[in-house]
Amino acid sequence: MSEEAHHYCVFETAGGFCGIAWSARGITRFQLPTKRAAMTEGLLLRRLSNGQPHARPPRVQEAIAAVRRYFGGIETDFSSVDLDLEGQDAFFRGIYAAARKIPWGHTTTYGALAKDLGAGPEAARDVGQAMARNPVALIIPCHRVLAAGGKIGGFSAPGGASAKLRMLELEGVHLNAPEPAQQSLAF
Repeated sequence: MSEEAHHYCVFETAGGFCGIAWSARGITRFQLPTKRAAMTEGLLLRRLSNGQPHARPPRVQEAIAAVRRYFGGIETDFSSVDLDLEGQDAFFRGIYAAARKIPWGHTTTYGALAKDLGAGPEAARDVGQAMARNPVALIIPCHRVLAAGGKIGGFSAPGGASAKLRMLELEGVHLNAPEPAQQSLAF
């Protein structure tokens, strides 16, 4: 990301407080919900040098309205939201473009997404790394990308895999929650 000033705001949704940052070119960062506005702002600013709170221009207001609809359980498509992914690796930008095509209520796997990009199965790890570094989670729906075998996989947002499960369930996708590790009763 360049050193130009990035504006941001924190707003409330049915899922909690979210944060969004933008440049003149588009959305640069999105923070998934936390329970407190200050926590969301802190997480957003950790990855946003020189961020300044600012009034929301119309295109940002539209993105915020879409996020509120999403966390209200209304089917939402973020594909028209302009993004500013300057500074991202070209391969990651390709992964992000492919992930943006995964519609509401659908999932894919890291390996399948890599294959869709014409890369071999070894690129599944690259897809996983791109999803972990996704600067605009939800708008680029990394929660819809699963591990092999349809397993939940990781999620670097607040709440981890549980948050990913809740978001998928909001979309009508029901996966089995990971079972807790079995404790041995032998003494």
